[in-house]
Amino acid sequence: MRLERREFMARAVGIGAALAVVGLALTQGAARAEDKIYTMKISAPTINDVPDTYARYFAAALEKDSGGRIKPEVYPASQLGSIPRQIEGTQFGAIQCAVIPPEFFVGVDERFEVLAAPGLAESLVHGQRIAADPAVVKLMLGLGANKGLHGVGLLVSEPSEVIAKDAIRHLADFKGRKLRTFASQFQSDAWTRIGVTPVAMTLGDVLPALQQGAIDGAVAGLGPFTHLHFHDVAKSVTMTNQPTIFVVAEVSQKWYDSLPKDLQAVVDRAGEAQTQAMEPVAREIRKNAEATWVAQGGELINLPAAEQALFQKTLASVGEDVSKAKPALHEAYRIVADVAARTRQPPSE
Repeated sequence: MRLERREFMARAVGIGAALAVVGLALTQGAARAEDKIYTMKISAPTINDVPDTYARYFAAALEKDSGGRIKPEVYPASQLGSIPRQIEGTQFGAIQCAVIPPEFFVGVDERFEVLAAPGLAESLVHGQRIAADPAVVKLMLGLGANKGLHGVGLLVSEPSEVIAKDAIRHLADFKGRKLRTFASQFQSDAWTRIGVTPVAMTLGDVLPALQQGAIDGAVAGLGPFTHLHFHDVAKSVTMTNQPTIFVVAEVSQKWYDSLPKDLQAVVDRAGEAQTQAMEPVAREIRKNAEATWVAQGGELINLPAAEQALFQKTLASVGEDVSKAKPALHEAYRIVADVAARTRQPPSE
């Protein structure tokens, strides 16, 4: 009887020791998970503009809110490659986040280009209301879910304008011009209606193409024209104000899945919070870009009022016409078009 008791006690001690070892291992494993540093490369095509400014805001919030467990590195001005390479790198996890206009993701899902439809936003403030609407946010941030992308932020950069080596002062001056556009059928069809030959091109290729005469001008925001020194090649910008340029922040799903749950929540919260923080910043960046362009010797040209109205009328049906042959794209367009109509006037006080 005593022998059996001694054997029982010995086994109990052994089991207790084993459990203690397992508990220690689990504790140490949890501690190691909490101590692990996650590097996050954030890429943007611009410098001193809305996409890279958002990237810096996002990076600062992530490092602060994660207690230093996420170490972001911001790479503006396409330092990590052209826009298509940035997107691919984010899908495969070599880049952890890309902050880029959504229409450049059209190869991932054609619905990404829906916000490039002209006429959706009538002003920068209106565009910000569209980008903040829950239905639009849900649509846009969910598009890359099965393609290696996890959307965390949607915001507005600024309206599009047209830079040209030879000034465009009237609607008729567009005819026959070869202009760089974004990679979107909404844009290519819109500018074709105006008599333009559209050339899809990433931002990093535009300045040399202008210098070499491969294109006559380009459609983009005034921010890139100003901060990337386009005034060295072309002085005239025609203020078409269409279409509005939106920006989406896409995190690598592969990298996101490698994070502990608490850090995933940090990433999601910071992405959303910084889109809201960027609203007044985007307006200020645009205001400064206009002043800087003029100070650099550039000219800002407005079409005559009647011609601007005709320009907008000509483009008004592009969204419906382009999307109606593609059910998924048309459904997405109807979502954003309905939100645009509903938010056109400020909400009543």
